[in-house]
Amino acid sequence: MTPPPPDPSAHDTPDGRPRSAAARVALAVCAALAFAGFFALGTWQVERRAWKLDLIARVEQRVHAPAAEPPGRDRWPQVNAAADEYRHLRIAGTFLHDKETLVQASTRLGAGFWVLTPLQAADGSVVLVNRGFVPPEARDRAARAATEPQGETTVTGLLRITEPKGGFLRSNEPAGGRWFSRDVQAIAAARGLNNVAPYFVDAEAVPAPPGAAPACPAGGLTVIAFPNSHLVYALTWYGLALMVLGAAWYAWRDASRRAGSKVDGDSGENTAHADASSRPDARRD
Repeated sequence: MTPPPPDPSAHDTPDGRPRSAAARVALAVCAALAFAGFFALGTWQVERRAWKLDLIARVEQRVHAPAAEPPGRDRWPQVNAAADEYRHLRIAGTFLHDKETLVQASTRLGAGFWVLTPLQAADGSVVLVNRGFVPPEARDRAARAATEPQGETTVTGLLRITEPKGGFLRSNEPAGGRWFSRDVQAIAAARGLNNVAPYFVDAEAVPAPPGAAPACPAGGLTVIAFPNSHLVYALTWYGLALMVLGAAWYAWRDASRRAGSKVDGDSGENTAHADASSRPDARRD
């Protein structure tokens, strides 16, 4: 007895569509989601690049602008990184050298310490000034007392925003005198200072007289660098989006080709079966 031909519906999904069609739909949905995600990430990086370029331009303008007066007490609550960091300032007052603080630092001159000294203005307000870098052998104040400015002093430098909560994986230890970040509020509290500005100033380098030893502390070591790899990231995300689009098109075309071949094969088998059944000499059981 000749077995009956296979039922094509046995390979269909519950709703009657061929499984190959369902697979193509699922592939299209996954590809669309992946493409949209990668494209969105690329667009976000383009926007970040525009923001970064604007930030760099604003900082460059501030750094090279003529030195201005520091923000007064009435402006202290509004001082923030976006509007004020790296402003070129000129401040005047008297250094309180007996209340200086050493903060661990790593610079192009090596490892050592920043020397933060309060500068008290005539109105009693205080600004912490990062006078510069000293190596470990010059950490004791007695080793550099001869270079300490006395009396009324004018300092030019860049406004910097306080660095609270310590450095990377290192917390400040005020009780032990170990500082890993320039936390203005914590330093002021530890030194008993009042009316302290919520920022500090990185002092500029002071040229040494001809034949004299380099200034100690060494100022002018502020690092102004803004990594800007957003274009590379954007091209990477857009490239991945195009790869997803290309792979989806290739898979769709291949699936369609296979589905078409299956349909042609099934039609051929059905035609051959019909021809055999219609022959007069066909065996009937």
